[in-house]
Amino acid sequence: LAIGAAVGGILGNMAFSALRTGLGSDATAGTAQALCLLLLTLGTLIYTVKKAGIKTKQIESLPASALIGFALGALSSFLGIGGGPFNLVVLHYFFSMETKKAVSNSLYIILFSQVTNLLVSVIGGTVPEFSVTALVLMIAGGIGGGIVGRRLSRGFGEKTVDKLFIALLAVIICICVYNAAKYYI
Repeated sequence: LAIGAAVGGILGNMAFSALRTGLGSDATAGTAQALCLLLLTLGTLIYTVKKAGIKTKQIESLPASALIGFALGALSSFLGIGGGPFNLVVLHYFFSMETKKAVSNSLYIILFSQVTNLLVSVIGGTVPEFSVTALVLMIAGGIGGGIVGRRLSRGFGEKTVDKLFIALLAVIICICVYNAAKYYI
């Protein structure tokens, strides 16, 4: 999964760059990206609400796993997100993983995909300007959030984690609508 995600991440990033160039406008590409993210998040929400009635798979094939990882990496890089919500649905459906286990595996997929993208950007000299302070705060926030989330999740059952996930999806949907409107206007 992680190796496929790394390769998919590179191609997903290239696909978004091609879309942005083809559309000729960052705003138009941002609108398209936000609308794609909105549709996928709605699909993820529907799947999560109905997942109890969905028969899952148990993929064990390495090539199939690499292909699934490739799709997840490409999707997350194209959309400019880590891909966590989609990873959870895919890991649940194709590998019959419970939410907590899928979260842990999703982190590896995101790590490999994004580190590979970072390396490509550094090697290609295309790293955008950024605030070092913001970067440090984001890293500290990510690590702190991970520690707090891990401790909290130990006390939560699967149903509670799923309810929190559904609430998070609702927030993401609102952000997508806001972003699509912002880029469109």
